[in-house]
Parts: sequence; structure tokens; C-alpha cells
Amino acid sequence: MGRHQSITHIRCKRCGRHSYHIRKSSCSACGYPRAKIRNEAWRWKTFNRSRRKALKIKHMKPKTARLGKPRK
Repeated sequence: MGRHQSITHIRCKRCGRHSYHIRKSSCSACGYPRAKIRNEAWRWKTFNRSRRKALKIKHMKPKTARLGKPRK
């Protein structure tokens, strides 16, 4: 439909998620190509709780199910 034919996001080199914006040349997940990895307190809140550290998320794909430790 209309202008929705073009691809906006591709896989990121750093984190591997499908969130690298081609036109902006930046990843919305990790902030690549910035030196520091994008990390907000509100974003990892559910993963950092003691009960959920060993919890596996079944409905998410393994690439997107990061448990607080981004790839280097």
C-alpha cells in the first residue's frame, strides 16, 4: 500500500537484532555505530529482577530474547 513497500530496518552488525535503520544508519536496539551500547534503566527492568534471571522466554526468538547482556 503506497509508500510502505521499502525496507527500513535490517539486521544489526553488533546486536544481531532486526533494528538497524538504513536511512538513519543507526540501530534502535543497541545504538550502533555509537561507541557505547544504548542502555536504559526502564528497558531492562523486567530482566534484572531476581526471579526472572533464569526464566526462558518461549514465545520470543533467540536473537531477540536478550537477558541483559548485549553482544560485543
